[in-house]
Amino acid sequence: MLKTFFAALFVCATSVFAAPIEVSDAYAREVPPNLKNSAAFMKIANTTTEELFLLGAASPVATRVELHEHVMEGEMMKMRPVEKIAIAPHAHTTLEPGGLHVMLIGLNTPLREGETIVLELYFSNGQKQTLDAVPIKSVMMGMKKHKM
Repeated sequence: MLKTFFAALFVCATSVFAAPIEVSDAYAREVPPNLKNSAAFMKIANTTTEELFLLGAASPVATRVELHEHVMEGEMMKMRPVEKIAIAPHAHTTLEPGGLHVMLIGLNTPLREGETIVLELYFSNGQKQTLDAVPIKSVMMGMKKHKM
């Protein structure tokens, strides 16, 4: 009986202290030294019963940070900024290459694989989440890396 009580207490405590928004699998894209823009990707989970929104982001590695999406217009894939990104209740939204993403514009320094960046995210519930060590990865959009 005492075990059951402590197990129930643990479950209640963890749900009380769980963050309304959880960010996982974040990474930024490596770019060649001559490119001044990159992007960051991640999975954002909403643990609440109401829809939440990613409203913006910031990073010291870029002069400007925007939320973007890729859309098909006719036969052309285009990228455009969006005001916010929705995260449904008890669900997650994935920011990924070719879809929704955080755009890093006007890089202050080249992003190199193996290094990390700091990224701040701002949400509609007032939560600010600082990701202190977002890894930089080499990612080829729409292609798989093959050994030659």
